[in-house]
Amino acid sequence: MAKVSCHIMKKSFLFLVVIMTIATTLRAQWTSPGEGVTYTFADLVDITGGVVTVGENGYVVNADLTISTGDVLQIDNQTSRVDFATVLLTINGSMVCTNSSTRTKFYGLNETNHFSMRFENATNCLLKKMYFSDGAGIKVIESEVTFDDVKFVYFTRDYSNAVIDIFNCDPVIKNCYFMLNCGSAISSPANGQASPQILNCDFDTNGTDQVNAPQINLGPGGNDTIRIVGNDVYTIMAQWYVGGISVADIMNTGSTKVLLKNNKIRENRYGYNQQGYTISSVIVDNEFTDNNHEDNPMNGGSGISIYGYTTNNKAILRNNVITDNLWGITAIYQHDIDMGTEDDWGHNEIHDNGNGGVVYDLYNNSACDLTAVGNDWDAHSIERIEDHIYHKNDDPSLGLVTFVPYVGYEGIEEIPENNSLIDNKTYDIEGRYLGDEVPDNFRGVYIRNGEKYVK
Repeated sequence: MAKVSCHIMKKSFLFLVVIMTIATTLRAQWTSPGEGVTYTFADLVDITGGVVTVGENGYVVNADLTISTGDVLQIDNQTSRVDFATVLLTINGSMVCTNSSTRTKFYGLNETNHFSMRFENATNCLLKKMYFSDGAGIKVIESEVTFDDVKFVYFTRDYSNAVIDIFNCDPVIKNCYFMLNCGSAISSPANGQASPQILNCDFDTNGTDQVNAPQINLGPGGNDTIRIVGNDVYTIMAQWYVGGISVADIMNTGSTKVLLKNNKIRENRYGYNQQGYTISSVIVDNEFTDNNHEDNPMNGGSGISIYGYTTNNKAILRNNVITDNLWGITAIYQHDIDMGTEDDWGHNEIHDNGNGGVVYDLYNNSACDLTAVGNDWDAHSIERIEDHIYHKNDDPSLGLVTFVPYVGYEGIEEIPENNSLIDNKTYDIEGRYLGDEVPDNFRGVYIRNGEKYVK
């Protein structure tokens, strides 16, 4: 009888364990039913069976939480803090945070917990005035999301290689702050298309894992223009070998358009890198300074680098300041670069770039010609500016850089009295070369052999 009783007790115990395991599994995650309901964290405490609870500092998310299509997670000033275990918050519906005063904070529950977020096919998401710390990554996949005045700090790379990893969508990221995250702040892959709008943000030393990735690391763009406007991208200490911004189309995907405007890109391993097949960028009113956190100049240090796989890699540069980098501008392989023309001067300020005791303000490491008319080289003679530029005149296999006239250029040099330099070439009053003959459609004053004429 004792053996039978023992056998019955073992079976009862195993049955109880199975029941408890099933119950625990059922409570291990919660998914909203997708019935068009708006939830707050206070609501979720009552209906998620322990997935969301009240903790010492605020709310606690103990297991994976999913907001389904049609449902909304609503956050306002009444929610000051949410702590997360190592869980995934998925938004298939919408998440809306409309804080106007205090900042809602999302934290890892402790130093070993790093939460993840995933927006997938989500719509009308607005995250305003929030603070995310100790996360493992945020993926934004084919979703409509705006991040406005959000701070992101101390993210790992456990869930994604960047704080915000974008796939096939165009999120708006504005007035945000990214600091001391292990990977890039923002990225998109080579096998997707994304055109984020990155506006008025601070990027402070992201990439502390010393991965070979810049703070903003983007693949090819979508139909819209990638806009990177009004940002400050920098590192706080020289030991961080982190690039500034990169846009790459290495798989010949679509046609990428970039507006890089009014940014301060400083003290990185390099400033801006544009690489690949079909990219058209307008680079205007930026500052690229002190991007020299690289021990080997052969591996980086450019203020701007344009590395084209074809001449469809295009860039227009106007009104930029490019100083104190290991290389000012490097143009590599194939490209179509416009740094200023006679009709539309570049007005870029390019000087004091170099390494190994040699000035390298512009290095045209390509067989393609390049126009760089109307720029300020902090030099006032053709000979001195030639010393700042490496091109066809230094290596016949390279393309020619046309840089005359330049800022400070006063027209053709004075003709010596013996007329030994008479060549019958014609110039306009500002020193622009017109040709051996005056064009038929030219009207005004022109110069030939040191004499002025009027047509």
